[in-house]
Amino acid sequence: MKNVALITGASSGIGRELARIHAARGRNAILVARRADRLQTLSDELRREHGIEAEVLACDLADPAARRKLIDAVRERGTPLEYLINNAGFGGHGLFAERAWESDLAMIQVNVLAVAELTRAFLPSMLERGSGRILHVASTAGFLPGPLQATYYATKAYVVSFGQAVAEEIRGSGVTITTLCPGFTETEFVANADLTDLRMLAGRSGPGPRPVAKHGYEAMERGKTLTIHGFANRVLIEGATRLLPRSILLPLSHQSMKKKNEG
Repeated sequence: MKNVALITGASSGIGRELARIHAARGRNAILVARRADRLQTLSDELRREHGIEAEVLACDLADPAARRKLIDAVRERGTPLEYLINNAGFGGHGLFAERAWESDLAMIQVNVLAVAELTRAFLPSMLERGSGRILHVASTAGFLPGPLQATYYATKAYVVSFGQAVAEEIRGSGVTITTLCPGFTETEFVANADLTDLRMLAGRSGPGPRPVAKHGYEAMERGKTLTIHGFANRVLIEGATRLLPRSILLPLSHQSMKKKNEG
């Protein structure tokens, strides 16, 4: 296999679209997620429509032992990764002091530790070859605190900072790291994170995963360090979050994260 991308969270949403975009360029993939049946369906589609190789490796990235097995399995194949796409992630709503710790710990494992561990595992070989592309899927949530989604916002802040820092460390090496920050996107994420009735989403519709994935993939190919999808999101991040004092920003963020029936 050549031009191989390891794509996490490939079973749905932005990850699935990133896999489709990658395959449409005639490039091979290793598809990673928990749901093996969905991965196999996607693999069959990519093989049929684009004639590429798409291997399925089911893995629960919240499990450190499973992550190590995944890394070992990829290394044992002896095929260098040219692309690493850290897309897997999930969120959750509620007061931090009341949420199940097991849920937030799993979120930290997937959103933070898996990103760092997979990058550490495969970046050195890219640097030795002097070529490679890494894409982290973060969020506009990474630019401000998020009351009622405290852990999720904090995990994405880590990815935003981590991605830019390591990208600067390896500048000029032939390897690039791109961090993609989407805003609200129409995927399963909203329902899975119990965000359906948020005030901030009332009357809003977001882009589907395809344009977000396309934006991120193209930014990765250009070697851009940080990219925010959507003009309105760029205005929000470049404007409000940098100009408003925290004494105003935090209460606004808190109110937007409440559900419609909450006071």
